[in-house]
Amino acid sequence: MRATIVLARIVALALPPRCPACGDVVEADHRFCAGCWSALRFLGDPACAGCGLPFAFDRGEGVRCAPCLARAPVHDGVRAAVAYGPVARDVALKLKYGGRLALATTMGRLMARHVPADATRIVPVPLHPRRLWTRGYNQAGLIAAAVAERACVPLDRDLLRRTRATPPLREMGSRARAKVVAGAFAVADPARVVGQSIVLVDDVYTSGATTDACAKILSKAGAERVRVLCWARVIHGDD
Repeated sequence: MRATIVLARIVALALPPRCPACGDVVEADHRFCAGCWSALRFLGDPACAGCGLPFAFDRGEGVRCAPCLARAPVHDGVRAAVAYGPVARDVALKLKYGGRLALATTMGRLMARHVPADATRIVPVPLHPRRLWTRGYNQAGLIAAAVAERACVPLDRDLLRRTRATPPLREMGSRARAKVVAGAFAVADPARVVGQSIVLVDDVYTSGATTDACAKILSKAGAERVRVLCWARVIHGDD
């Protein structure tokens, strides 16, 4: 036992915990330094019951913003741990393209508080098999696994399939994004969907086109509720 403790201390000295965003040495794994922590904008109530955009003040339970009143969302709500910004973006990119897989746990720990009490399945937004083979992992799947473990809700990693490869959506407008991802997803086993309260997990929520396409197919397959949960979301005016 003593040898194990000594070894752990040596490893800690050689490889100290570092801030997930800037890389500065911090007190423990998955913790941000003071500067990066203060730069994160954490999201929660009060917010629109439809799209999850934050309100400046509490408007009451179940209140929706004007766009959601004009056109009801296809899902049952969106939640995000933080607003999209420089620190949140750096963490997401390090996971997605930098192979920093441990960051999925960092994100999941901060997202899990938004998992509703009635959730029965955690489902990640899938990658197309070709992109999965190229990258080697699905960042949404890793985040979903961390959220599921923290929230003690079953993970259904393969419930959704991406049946058609789609081009990157970064440079597209919201209408073009929706058109590109329409019909790009399928449910692997409808029996696992019927009557379920599903939390759909992704890394970044921008226009919602991808998660909307997933939510539509899950609802059509018989899900009772489909809520979206992501690490960061774009707040219009902040991006």
